[in-house]
Amino acid sequence: MLDTQLQQAAAAAVAALYDAQVSPGQIQIQKTRPDFEGHLTLVTFPLLRQSRKSPEATGDDLGRYLVENTPLVSRYNVVKGFLNLVIAPAAWLDLLRQVAADDSYGLVAANDQSPLVMIEYSSPNTNKPLHLGHVRNNLLGWAVSQIAAANGNRVVRTNIVNDRGIHICKSMLAWLRWGNGETPESAGKKGDHLIGDYYVLFDKHYREEVRQLMAQGLSEDEAKQQAPLIQEAHDMLVRWEKGDPEVRSLWQRMNEWVYAGFDETYKALGVSFDKIYYESQTYLEGKSKVEEGLEKGIFYRRPDGSVWADLTQDGLDEKLLLRSDGTSVYMTQDIGTATLRFQDYAIDKMVYVVGNEQNYHFQVLSILLDRLGFEWGKGLVHFSYGMVELPNGKMKSREGTVVDADDLVAAMVADARATMDAAGKNDDMTEDEKREVARIVGLGALKYFLLKVDARKNMLFNPEESIDFNGNTGPFIQYTYARIRSILRKAQAADGWQSAASLEGCAVSVKEEEIIQQLADFAAVVRQAGQDYSPSVIANYCYELTKSYNQFYHDYKILSEPDAPTRCLRLQLSAQVAKVVRLGMGLLGIEMPERM
Repeated sequence: MLDTQLQQAAAAAVAALYDAQVSPGQIQIQKTRPDFEGHLTLVTFPLLRQSRKSPEATGDDLGRYLVENTPLVSRYNVVKGFLNLVIAPAAWLDLLRQVAADDSYGLVAANDQSPLVMIEYSSPNTNKPLHLGHVRNNLLGWAVSQIAAANGNRVVRTNIVNDRGIHICKSMLAWLRWGNGETPESAGKKGDHLIGDYYVLFDKHYREEVRQLMAQGLSEDEAKQQAPLIQEAHDMLVRWEKGDPEVRSLWQRMNEWVYAGFDETYKALGVSFDKIYYESQTYLEGKSKVEEGLEKGIFYRRPDGSVWADLTQDGLDEKLLLRSDGTSVYMTQDIGTATLRFQDYAIDKMVYVVGNEQNYHFQVLSILLDRLGFEWGKGLVHFSYGMVELPNGKMKSREGTVVDADDLVAAMVADARATMDAAGKNDDMTEDEKREVARIVGLGALKYFLLKVDARKNMLFNPEESIDFNGNTGPFIQYTYARIRSILRKAQAADGWQSAASLEGCAVSVKEEEIIQQLADFAAVVRQAGQDYSPSVIANYCYELTKSYNQFYHDYKILSEPDAPTRCLRLQLSAQVAKVVRLGMGLLGIEMPERM
């Protein structure tokens, strides 16, 4: 905000001093280095053609003009080609007023003409419950969608459920073989957990069959292909695609169990969707688009009947779209899903939140959608993120060695409660309050830990680190917020306090200037997070702001400050820190407790 005002003032100075026109965007403003006096620095080198003077003389001209003609600058100094500007106290107060005047400071509202951005995340399989990897995906997807909306876009949050395919048939076959009619109710389990157990059970028996066939002399690849269980699962998939009523009925029944379980997990994580698509409804549309591509010569058919796309001219290879038996692959399904989405919404941009192991897939999908005539195909965004790893290695769903999402959420909430109980932080709360605060803090710890890391990197999940009330953690930020809210309640109860509009003439300390500048930076941080698809930018901004406030809280009196105007300034500063932190953490899907 100050940067923009200074750019405009400096452009006016260039016009007045040198009779030359430059746009405000051409003026380079950066934060002054700590070893020099000043708040913001104007780089003079790009303006030498207009001034026809040395960098130092140009800086002196501009500095003198700004001090004399704008209330923003109180004094200046020039170091070589850098004009260091000291912002006037009144400008800091005005900046604080601007932040205080906007309850949604830094966030841009969409209108009917705003770009429509569709963001896909979650994309679960109906053969297993959600796990830690899904948790990161859902939290990233939700945060990216919140940040996109905060940048003035209309947003559609969407999910594509992988509800068909060989993996689904494995769970169905295992249930038929060994389930004895078991249901979520009879087992006392969530439906997604129950089906996941049968997926693991299939793999157990399948591996035993493979082992026995290899003992009979078959190679591993031959054994995997000839094992009776996998052949029966493939037969079931073909029957499903042909619409076999018995297979379809069982498939629908078991999927309904899974969806009920998913909904519970989504609710606990605080994520939702505007539109859910199912691959069972999109794969036929995909096959239709592939046939259309065949007719137009975009794709070709091999002698065995399979359909392929030749991408060698794009530096890639050839991509299978339909198998020789006519069944579709993931790429076909994604083409079909894109077709239905484009029919449902006038999409300006499509963002897929999917792990980096699918980088090649989305590179190919972008090319194919563009060839098929989708306006946003070439510009689709694959928000590619790294995997979550555990201290003992990667997760494997089929072997049952995953960190279950429901268990993880419950453990985080329990750990938060235990930590708060041990520290005595909740002694004055009712039992209901203790449970609610533990939920907010536990989920906040989980979400922040997963979102503060650059999403493109692999990360190691450490629950113990995430629940710490010190350092770069969610609980540290939440505790700072709760502390500020407590201060404001006490101030209100004592004698109230004045609005930001009444701060005229207050002295502003260096630390207070720093925090006001950080508050004002929030709008630019939100823009950067939107441009870079980077929730971690928001997370680390919130941490730096709360860290600065905690140092301020330690070094300065607030409620006990005897000077009324100064006390008012510090209360206003506190209130705006709380507001901006709440807005920022809200973009990450993290709730803030009023008490803690």
